[in-house]
Amino acid sequence: MHLPLAAAALAVLSLAVPAGATTSAATHAPSGELCTGFGPQAPRDIRNVSGSNPVTFAKAPPATQMNLCNIHTHTNAEHAGPGFAISHWPGDTSGYRCNETLDLTEAEAEMPHGGHDAYHGVVPGDTIEVHWVYSSCPVAPGEGLGACLSETCANPELRVESQVFLVVNNPQALDFRDFDYAGAAASGRHQPRTLPSGTGTPVEFLGSTTGTSYNASSCSPMQVTWSVRPNCAKLDIASLHAWAAEGNVFNETHSHGVRDLVTAEALLSPIR
Repeated sequence: MHLPLAAAALAVLSLAVPAGATTSAATHAPSGELCTGFGPQAPRDIRNVSGSNPVTFAKAPPATQMNLCNIHTHTNAEHAGPGFAISHWPGDTSGYRCNETLDLTEAEAEMPHGGHDAYHGVVPGDTIEVHWVYSSCPVAPGEGLGACLSETCANPELRVESQVFLVVNNPQALDFRDFDYAGAAASGRHQPRTLPSGTGTPVEFLGSTTGTSYNASSCSPMQVTWSVRPNCAKLDIASLHAWAAEGNVFNETHSHGVRDLVTAEALLSPIR
């Protein structure tokens, strides 16, 4: 789908890149050098409040004052935090796992019976990071980050509410559909049914879009206010499959990859 430049940038610098998007909006530095000169980047370790990126922008309004425009997941947490501090592979920064991963019961780690595989890229025992993306544009929820803007609103304020889940085979765990789009507006704005609670006070900071196209030498120029909850919660895998099988307005049927953790202070905003 053809998008104007700002829309194309938003799609490809994505927290979830839609099929068919191009990557012309990436900002590259020579290999091994930091892509400085652009705004603060994400994902980050939310336990580290340091950052020296000089670019700043106003934080986006609270989620309740914006329109929900997209929901998607990443397999492995893109951010690191108190409750998701285990490297997916020892020593690297390619995603993190919930601390309780090794404490699952045999039943929780089993594949569910009945062939419930409508949502791909996630199995019991996986960690996923879920992003609820909000826009200041007068838009409705839809597929990809192109849904977050319009022809008359090409440069929206963006906010991402994030929760990391440990996926388990347990119907008593949280149901993902409880956090889906309700199909109706609250106070004239599109909202999810609810957002996760009980996982700690969200850490809020200035950053960028994420996704596998970006690293320390290839920055995203998009400006995003992040709100990342610091602890994991268990999520029933059957509810993810049901979300896909029943159809969702976001056309999400699989979990996405992660961008490596951004660790250079020059690319990070200070957390205040």
